[in-house]
Amino acid sequence: MTSNRGQQGAHGTGQIVEQLNNQAEAAEQMQGSNKVDQEINAAANEHSSELDEIFNNDNN
Repeated sequence: MTSNRGQQGAHGTGQIVEQLNNQAEAAEQMQGSNKVDQEINAAANEHSSELDEIFNNDNN
């Protein structure tokens, strides 16, 4: 049961990250991109990679 909850949490987190990325892309298309936006996007993607590693280790 615990692994199922973990998988559900990971799936929910993935959906949130995807939605935020979609919103960021839409904002960039409307407003353009600047250096700060690029740095935030890079940091956000780096953070999600770390979370993926944690979730993948928990599920194995």
